Amino acid sequence: MHIPENYLSPVTCGVMGAAMLPVWTHSIKKVAKEMPKEKMPLLGVGAAFSFLSMMFNVPLIGGTTGHAVGGTLIALLFGPEASCIAVSIALLIQAVLFGDGGILALGANCFNMAFVLPFVGFYMYKLLMKLMGANSQEKSSAHYISAAIASYMGINVAALCASIEFGLQPMLFKDAAGNALYCPYDLSISIPGMMIPHLFVAGLVEAAFTVAVFAFVRKTSPDLIFENWTTDSVVDKPKRHFPVYALLAALIAACPLGLLATGMANGWSLDVLIPDYAVSGIGEVAGYIISAILGVAILVIVFKLASLPMKRKAD
Repeated sequence: MHIPENYLSPVTCGVMGAAMLPVWTHSIKKVAKEMPKEKMPLLGVGAAFSFLSMMFNVPLIGGTTGHAVGGTLIALLFGPEASCIAVSIALLIQAVLFGDGGILALGANCFNMAFVLPFVGFYMYKLLMKLMGANSQEKSSAHYISAAIASYMGINVAALCASIEFGLQPMLFKDAAGNALYCPYDLSISIPGMMIPHLFVAGLVEAAFTVAVFAFVRKTSPDLIFENWTTDSVVDKPKRHFPVYALLAALIAACPLGLLATGMANGWSLDVLIPDYAVSGIGEVAGYIISAILGVAILVIVFKLASLPMKRKAD
């Protein structure tokens, strides 16, 4: 779903970036005001889950590859505003360091994957839980059914937004001869081209990833669940979150499985430090793991540093 350079016009990129400014502003203010200071470093772990999920490529219909995003998962753990920030920073690191998504298209990619996806997923989850009469403390399958449907809907609505952004380009931006200047595919092609693989493959991957990690966290670290820490629910609060960090390490070790997918990802921009997560001079698998470690380390450090002013203010 990553949009590369030159598929959207500079005008479109500017509009999408401007549309994200109030979203980022609201999200930062909301998180700074409401998130407990001890949760902020753990938001880096949530961002790392999103970063790693996007490295597990799967083949899609049409010869490309796709992946989960993890936006709904982070929203279920930390709230939709926190998810917006976490996924946005993950997308920024991917674009700047690894060429995964265009830098000019960052606003559009954040609109789709950091705004639409987590907010749709989170509020769909809340609606489904309400319809099923379930609450955060019940040990029932309602949590996982809701998470699966919500994450599936979130990524597909995000894919629909991306397909519309693609499809509008040849309608709005043409040269003197009538040829498309940017994405050449109109809505009749871009919508089915994006939606078919997401409805039948990528959406299922997103749902599976979300439910698997959500279930693991609910069992091992229930204090990280947004519904629990925002409602002061009585849960066992571990002093350490070793199982969550262990899962993160396991995902890093397993991420080279994403190399097995054949086909070309639709978002690469190669004029970056580590293009396509490939480190020059070493093997493909080792390079992929090093890229994963680097990305995760940056995210954890960024959110750790972000927590320091909160701690000083609280003290």
